[in-house]
Amino acid sequence: MFDLAALATFAFTVLVIELTPGPNMAWLAVLSASEGRRAGFAAVAGVALGLTVVAAAAALGLGALLERVDWLYETLRWAGVAFLIYLGIQGWRDADDVPSVDANQGYLRYFAHGFLVNALNPKAALFYVSVFPQFIRPDAPVAPQAAVLAVISVSIATLIHLGIVMLAGSARHFLEEPGRHRIFQRALSLLLIGVAIWLLVATAR
Repeated sequence: MFDLAALATFAFTVLVIELTPGPNMAWLAVLSASEGRRAGFAAVAGVALGLTVVAAAAALGLGALLERVDWLYETLRWAGVAFLIYLGIQGWRDADDVPSVDANQGYLRYFAHGFLVNALNPKAALFYVSVFPQFIRPDAPVAPQAAVLAVISVSIATLIHLGIVMLAGSARHFLEEPGRHRIFQRALSLLLIGVAIWLLVATAR
């Protein structure tokens, strides 16, 4: 269905896009530095599932619907931005707390947050709608081709996100001192809110 050159071009395109700073990078850095790598890994799993769902929805034509129905696009756009701002405010408020995660509840919460950050991101859906068709051959079944491209894109994104978690998580020992932890988490929380505002502007029609 594909030639290697086309797959390599697609993979490189995804890599460049994923390396561009965005909400996933900012939030995963905040979370992993403050709560540790395990919390970050749980969030990465949620992000991967969210991206998979968005890719599947785009392949089924829901992404194209977002391009045509303005109110649906705006609803999803504002919901995603509001959720990112909520995470930033929550991080600011939690800056005075001692970093800790309840193994039964905390990790599931971070997984859910990771999922929602991506499921409510219309930019992700539009990426799949705009990029996928360029690499899908019309003379072959669409679904298998879309599945292959989705696996490649989600895999690349997940590897990059895991790298962010590993790097940010290594700073946790340095941040165990309460004063450093408070300053760092509040700074990154403000950054996350800034990313949300940037996303609101960048996705405006």
